[in-house]
Amino acid sequence: MRKLLLELFENTGQLDPEAIVLRLAVATVIAFFIYLSYMLSHEGSIYSKKFNVSLMALTVITTAVMIVIGNNIALSLGMVGALSIVRFRTAIKDSRDTIYIFWTIVTGICCGAGDFLIAGIGAAFTFLILLIFGRIKNDNRLLLIIRTARANEEKVEALIFQYYARKANLRVKNTTENSVEFIYEISKRVFEKAKNAKKGVSGKKSITDAIYEIGNIEYCNIVMQNDEISS
Repeated sequence: MRKLLLELFENTGQLDPEAIVLRLAVATVIAFFIYLSYMLSHEGSIYSKKFNVSLMALTVITTAVMIVIGNNIALSLGMVGALSIVRFRTAIKDSRDTIYIFWTIVTGICCGAGDFLIAGIGAAFTFLILLIFGRIKNDNRLLLIIRTARANEEKVEALIFQYYARKANLRVKNTTENSVEFIYEISKRVFEKAKNAKKGVSGKKSITDAIYEIGNIEYCNIVMQNDEISS
């Protein structure tokens, strides 16, 4: 039994140089498709070229780690122990980034183990899904922030209901003895629809003009929220 355990822990699972180069080359090719997929599915300021290059490097590094581990149980246990003390604190700006990180790790594991068919087919399906659905974003939202005197509380609420009915969601209402602050969340589509409707009606004003006509308005801010802003 002792001899069997020693043989098991001493098994290094060494590969020929040709096999090592082949696995790293396949990992690099798939990593390029991951790079291309990330570039196509991310647009605007949220796209990070450095993060995209890191995804390619992570694929190859994971492949190299899998090649080193091979069938060596002792080395694999040591690798798990070493990685368990590492803490990654990089902020994820988009939920899709976690998909790409997981994709690179799985690709590296498959290529390092020599399962090229699984790596290739999995990469093809993932690439297709992200290409079709990766650009889907939530409807942009607007925050309408109004601060006024307490005496205007009911007037502001009535005005917002007049313009947006129940489609303006009251998220925050801060009050003091002399003032009140409203924060309404409105979808961009509803905001633009109400704006265009008011333009076509004689005598109708924009929401900001109507709010300031109430009087004693300290400020009225409109803030855009979208998927490119992380909390």
